[in-house]
Amino acid sequence: MNKLIFMSKKIIFSSLFFLLFSCLAFFGMNSCSAITTDPLTGLNETAAVTVLDQSVGSDSNFLQTTAGKLIGVVLSFVGVLFLILMIYAGITWMTAAGNDQQVTKAKSLLINSIIGLIIIFAAYAITAFVGNFVSTLGQQ
Repeated sequence: MNKLIFMSKKIIFSSLFFLLFSCLAFFGMNSCSAITTDPLTGLNETAAVTVLDQSVGSDSNFLQTTAGKLIGVVLSFVGVLFLILMIYAGITWMTAAGNDQQVTKAKSLLINSIIGLIIIFAAYAITAFVGNFVSTLGQQ
Protein backbone atom coordinates (compact mmCIF):
# COMPACT_ATOMS: atom_id res chain seq x y z
CA MET A 1 0.00 0.00 0.00
CA ASN A 2 2.86 2.42 0.87
CA LYS A 3 4.52 1.62 -2.43
CA LEU A 4 1.31 2.51 -4.29
CA ILE A 5 1.02 5.83 -2.43
CA PHE A 6 4.66 6.60 -3.16
CA MET A 7 4.17 5.84 -6.87
CA SER A 8 1.06 8.03 -7.07
CA LYS A 9 2.91 10.90 -5.36
CA LYS A 10 5.78 10.44 -7.78
CA ILE A 11 3.42 10.55 -10.77
CA ILE A 12 1.66 13.66 -9.45
CA PHE A 13 4.98 15.41 -8.77
CA SER A 14 6.30 14.51 -12.23
CA SER A 15 3.12 15.73 -13.89
CA LEU A 16 3.20 19.04 -12.03
CA PHE A 17 6.90 19.47 -12.87
CA PHE A 18 6.22 18.84 -16.57
CA LEU A 19 3.19 21.16 -16.55
CA LEU A 20 5.14 23.94 -14.84
CA PHE A 21 8.00 23.86 -17.33
CA SER A 22 5.65 23.51 -20.28
CA CYS A 23 3.82 26.64 -19.19
CA LEU A 24 7.07 28.50 -18.64
CA ALA A 25 8.31 27.54 -22.08
CA PHE A 26 5.00 28.50 -23.71
CA PHE A 27 4.73 31.87 -22.02
CA GLY A 28 8.44 32.52 -22.44
CA MET A 29 8.15 32.06 -26.20
CA ASN A 30 5.19 34.39 -26.41
CA SER A 31 6.95 37.14 -24.48
CA CYS A 32 10.05 36.86 -26.67
CA SER A 33 8.05 36.97 -29.89
CA ALA A 34 6.10 40.00 -28.65
CA ILE A 35 9.25 42.11 -28.46
CA THR A 36 9.35 42.75 -32.20
CA THR A 37 7.14 41.90 -35.11
CA ASP A 38 9.89 42.18 -37.72
CA PRO A 39 12.42 39.33 -37.46
CA LEU A 40 14.97 41.32 -39.51
CA THR A 41 15.07 44.30 -37.17
CA GLY A 42 18.62 45.51 -36.80
CA LEU A 43 20.09 43.32 -39.52
CA ASN A 44 20.05 46.05 -42.13
CA GLU A 45 21.86 48.44 -39.81
CA THR A 46 24.42 45.79 -38.93
CA ALA A 47 25.00 44.94 -42.58
CA ALA A 48 25.51 48.60 -43.39
CA VAL A 49 28.34 49.02 -40.88
CA THR A 50 29.96 45.65 -41.44
CA VAL A 51 32.88 45.48 -43.84
CA LEU A 52 32.34 42.45 -46.01
CA ASP A 53 35.06 40.64 -47.92
CA GLN A 54 34.00 40.94 -51.54
CA SER A 55 36.40 38.21 -52.68
CA VAL A 56 34.55 35.41 -50.89
CA GLY A 57 32.86 34.14 -54.03
CA SER A 58 35.73 34.78 -56.40
CA ASP A 59 38.23 32.34 -57.82
CA SER A 60 41.14 34.01 -56.00
CA ASN A 61 40.57 31.96 -52.85
CA PHE A 62 39.18 28.78 -54.38
CA LEU A 63 41.99 26.69 -52.91
CA GLN A 64 41.44 28.04 -49.40
CA THR A 65 37.69 27.47 -49.57
CA THR A 66 38.09 23.94 -50.89
CA ALA A 67 40.73 23.11 -48.28
CA GLY A 68 38.51 24.50 -45.52
CA LYS A 69 35.56 22.39 -46.66
CA LEU A 70 37.76 19.31 -46.93
CA ILE A 71 39.16 19.84 -43.44
CA GLY A 72 35.61 20.27 -42.10
CA VAL A 73 34.53 16.98 -43.66
CA VAL A 74 37.59 15.16 -42.32
CA LEU A 75 37.07 16.56 -38.81
CA SER A 76 33.41 15.54 -38.92
CA PHE A 77 34.43 12.02 -39.92
CA VAL A 78 37.02 11.93 -37.11
CA GLY A 79 34.36 13.05 -34.62
CA VAL A 80 31.98 10.31 -35.72
CA LEU A 81 34.79 7.73 -35.60
CA PHE A 82 35.71 8.92 -32.08
CA LEU A 83 32.09 8.57 -30.96
CA ILE A 84 31.86 5.04 -32.39
CA LEU A 85 35.11 4.03 -30.68
CA MET A 86 33.90 5.44 -27.37
CA ILE A 87 30.61 3.57 -27.60
CA TYR A 88 32.39 0.34 -28.58
CA ALA A 89 34.87 0.69 -25.69
CA GLY A 90 32.04 1.40 -23.26
CA ILE A 91 30.06 -1.62 -24.39
CA THR A 92 33.19 -3.77 -24.22
CA TRP A 93 33.84 -2.60 -20.68
CA MET A 94 30.21 -3.11 -19.58
CA THR A 95 30.02 -6.62 -21.04
CA ALA A 96 33.41 -7.71 -19.64
CA ALA A 97 31.70 -9.44 -16.70
CA GLY A 98 34.84 -9.36 -14.60
CA ASN A 99 37.19 -10.47 -17.38
CA ASP A 100 40.33 -8.42 -16.74
CA GLN A 101 41.56 -8.86 -20.30
CA GLN A 102 38.36 -7.29 -21.72
CA VAL A 103 38.49 -4.42 -19.21
CA THR A 104 42.14 -3.73 -20.10
CA LYS A 105 41.25 -3.80 -23.79
CA ALA A 106 38.39 -1.33 -23.25
CA LYS A 107 40.55 1.01 -21.15
CA SER A 108 43.34 1.04 -23.72
CA LEU A 109 40.81 1.70 -26.49
CA LEU A 110 39.38 4.64 -24.54
CA ILE A 111 42.80 6.10 -23.80
CA ASN A 112 44.06 5.62 -27.36
CA SER A 113 40.90 7.20 -28.78
CA ILE A 114 41.27 10.26 -26.59
CA ILE A 115 44.97 10.59 -27.44
CA GLY A 116 44.15 10.31 -31.14
CA LEU A 117 41.47 13.00 -30.86
CA ILE A 118 43.89 15.30 -29.03
CA ILE A 119 46.52 14.76 -31.74
CA ILE A 120 44.01 15.48 -34.52
CA PHE A 121 42.81 18.72 -32.92
CA ALA A 122 46.36 19.81 -32.09
CA ALA A 123 47.31 19.27 -35.73
CA TYR A 124 44.27 21.29 -36.80
CA ALA A 125 45.17 24.10 -34.40
CA ILE A 126 48.76 24.21 -35.65
CA THR A 127 47.60 24.17 -39.27
CA ALA A 128 45.10 26.97 -38.63
CA PHE A 129 47.75 29.05 -36.88
CA VAL A 130 50.29 28.58 -39.66
CA GLY A 131 47.62 29.22 -42.31
CA ASN A 132 46.58 32.48 -40.66
CA PHE A 133 50.20 33.52 -40.27
CA VAL A 134 51.00 32.81 -43.93
CA SER A 135 47.84 34.54 -45.15
CA THR A 136 48.67 37.68 -43.15
CA LEU A 137 52.19 37.68 -44.60
CA GLY A 138 50.72 37.53 -48.10
CA GLN A 139 48.49 40.54 -47.45
CA GLN A 140 51.32 42.81 -46.27
